[in-house]
Amino acid sequence: MMLTDDILRLKREKKAVILAHNYQRPEIQDIADYVGDSIELSRRARGEQDAEIIVFAAVDFMAESAAVLNPEKKVLLPCVGSRCSMAQMLTAEQLRIWKQKYPDVPIVLYVNTLAEAKAECDICCTSANAVKIVGALEADTVLFGPDANLAEYVQEKTGKKVIPIPSQGFCPTHILFMKEDVLAQKQAHPDAMVAVHPECVKKVRDIADFLGSTSQICRYAGSSSAGEFIIGTEVGILHKLRKENPGKRFFPAYGGATCNAMKLTTLERLYQSLRDEQHVVTVQSDVAEKARLALERMFALTG
Repeated sequence: MMLTDDILRLKREKKAVILAHNYQRPEIQDIADYVGDSIELSRRARGEQDAEIIVFAAVDFMAESAAVLNPEKKVLLPCVGSRCSMAQMLTAEQLRIWKQKYPDVPIVLYVNTLAEAKAECDICCTSANAVKIVGALEADTVLFGPDANLAEYVQEKTGKKVIPIPSQGFCPTHILFMKEDVLAQKQAHPDAMVAVHPECVKKVRDIADFLGSTSQICRYAGSSSAGEFIIGTEVGILHKLRKENPGKRFFPAYGGATCNAMKLTTLERLYQSLRDEQHVVTVQSDVAEKARLALERMFALTG
């Protein structure tokens, strides 16, 4: 409890804001000013005019996006080891090769990419708006990376040819969900609604009652008249769902679906990072400018 008090004291003294992703540990979510998905939090940070420091309890690409969108603020990533494996699957060098192979095809990149990759694309998207972004482009074919499952989902919804780059990009956490696990939970909880993330494989997506991003899943659970839900995304979100919906029950579609990178952020590491203002996230200015443009195009298209 004393450590929590110390963090809150430092936050006030340093004019900091603490942002936590939906997958963070419960104690991190509870101490954060805002809990949400990556872009939702980065946009929230832009509205914090009085904040001088952003402590982003998440993974590397999310903190980079916050730094890109908030160049006047100091962005801290509590643990430098919090690296998203999927974001590492598509480099700027690889993107330049794809651009040479398909010179006239627009590139749409999931925000789950590093800034150097975003700087090479035409527009970014989130799991919540990917279908809308691709659907709005005046092109019948798009390059989409780095998650092949999300690319497949977008192709199903838009009817366009969506070429995944790389061809086998995936989220190591969402790839763990299997149809058999979901059906077993459904058998145990027959009245429960199944809500899963579109990063899951097609067999899992096809048996879901609802498909959406973490924030969309939270809104769905809150507005649904159902009392029980089977959740197909990283287990950290269950804390938020139960906290916001005390009268409802939530079950993981697979209890082992944990993102180890997300769980590297602890209260101790957050405290040390804020105390010493260490692990500052920096993005090279020319890269940041191009990446910011790709993100701003997304915001402009989705409102």
